[in-house]
Amino acid sequence: MADARRTVLVTGGAGFIGSHTCVELLQHDREVVVVDNLSNASAVVFDRIAEIAGRKVRFREADVRDRDALDAVFSSDTIDEVIHFAAFKAVGESVEKPTAYYDNNLGSLTTLLDAMHSHGVRDLVFSSSCSIYGMVERTPITEDTPASPTNPYARSKWMGELILQDACHARPDLNVTSLRYFNPTGAHESGRLGEDPRGIPNNLMPFVMQVAIGRLPRLRVFGDDYATRDGTGVRDYIHVMDIAEGHRVALERPSEASGFRVLNLGTGTGTSVLDLVDAFERASGCTIPYEVVARRPGDVDALVADVGRAADLLGWTAQRDLADMCRDAWSFQRVNPQGYDAG
Repeated sequence: MADARRTVLVTGGAGFIGSHTCVELLQHDREVVVVDNLSNASAVVFDRIAEIAGRKVRFREADVRDRDALDAVFSSDTIDEVIHFAAFKAVGESVEKPTAYYDNNLGSLTTLLDAMHSHGVRDLVFSSSCSIYGMVERTPITEDTPASPTNPYARSKWMGELILQDACHARPDLNVTSLRYFNPTGAHESGRLGEDPRGIPNNLMPFVMQVAIGRLPRLRVFGDDYATRDGTGVRDYIHVMDIAEGHRVALERPSEASGFRVLNLGTGTGTSVLDLVDAFERASGCTIPYEVVARRPGDVDALVADVGRAADLLGWTAQRDLADMCRDAWSFQRVNPQGYDAG
């Protein structure tokens, strides 16, 4: 008799990275249960996931901070493993609303850990962030680079990792992988899943997409006086499907000894804002007008990953380049010019 499929709880699974990870898990023989409060996502994604993967997720609409709701999920769905995405993630907003970010991002984590403990679930992949590193003296950035977060969002992720380390110390059977991924972008190659933020986008690629499709008049470039080759911020952009694969592989290849480990997910290649604009224009044939505005609080010059540890421990490396990211993001935006809820 074949082994039963393992069931993964994906918190925040209706979001950009979460939805793509659901596809990856379903296509690799996992059952998937999603908990999401839809505060920055659309339930339409679940039909799209089923179209692509040929199977459905089991969706439970709830806030991860709701312990009673989580207990009901763990009891009814027999969870084996957890991937925790659910979090607020806008740097600028976190500076304006720090307590909301700490309440949501840390409260959801502690509630989840308590529920996992009560229900005997030991394997967790945590959605962390390269923003933990803050201002760095050199790139590429290794996992041993000291943390120096510069904004409440980044600090919430760093505090989350400290909580996880303490939890692993207190509970020796707990097995946690924290994935510090760099700048996710792109979309599923089908054009059916992509990034669809509500309101004015906080991330570069969806902002570029909305300018290209005519929803916004021009791109705002936040600062052109950084210590980079063209004065604009440099980031390590990584295709969302590479990130989804990284999460799946992290579940399949847990550390040999229980405990806490940190891995970067990135490409190891730095791309400036203007580099990305140029690559998108070539991929789409569109012209992107832009204006330079003041820097955002908490932004840094450059963040580029050293990805050697993930390659060594997971056998994982990013397979898609910037041209792929631009092509797939534009494919999604063309098919969904007003986002999920409009069609």
